[in-house]
Amino acid sequence: MSDTRTEAGTERRAQLRDRLIDIAEHTIAAHGLAGLKARDLATAAGCALGAIYTAFDDLDELILRVNARTLARLERALDAALIDADATQALEALARAYLNFARTEEPSWRALFEHRLPRGTPVPQWYADARNRLFNRLDAPLASLLPGKDEMIRAALARTLFSAVHGVVALGLEEKIADTPPALLAAQLETLVRLLAAGLMMESTRLP
Repeated sequence: MSDTRTEAGTERRAQLRDRLIDIAEHTIAAHGLAGLKARDLATAAGCALGAIYTAFDDLDELILRVNARTLARLERALDAALIDADATQALEALARAYLNFARTEEPSWRALFEHRLPRGTPVPQWYADARNRLFNRLDAPLASLLPGKDEMIRAALARTLFSAVHGVVALGLEEKIADTPPALLAAQLETLVRLLAAGLMMESTRLP
């Protein structure tokens, strides 16, 4: 009987976790990270406020679980955009897919970068793995541009390239520097990627 009650409790907790993640995901998609309030979340889930902290270590874990779903959707969008082409064209396709994802899922996409863990709190390994898989999408094109270069060098360059693309996308969507119509933003992004790819090919012989 005790084992049965334990299994039932575990199942209820798992169901509550999934329900809370679903509700939080929909809330962030509609209202952004700022719209997520623990008390409203509990009301929508039909549970006590304290039940959230029984299902999750804290609200940060819940947000990371939602963000992990966003990362998974972004992964699928990038995979769908990959084309059998040269490295530069492949990187351009990935950049366009990133822009399209950010534009169509902007509140969820922004939550990936707006959420901050308390100072000194390490990022859980399961979330770091999900985040790092995105950078892995850049490895094959970079390996083509930088034949024979060390994997660690490519990994560092993948992060640099992502940061550059992300910066253009973020500033372009916010239009804080200048008005950026969608077609112009896409063209600017492709120009950036082509310039970076050309620069990497020129510098490949000088990289250690």
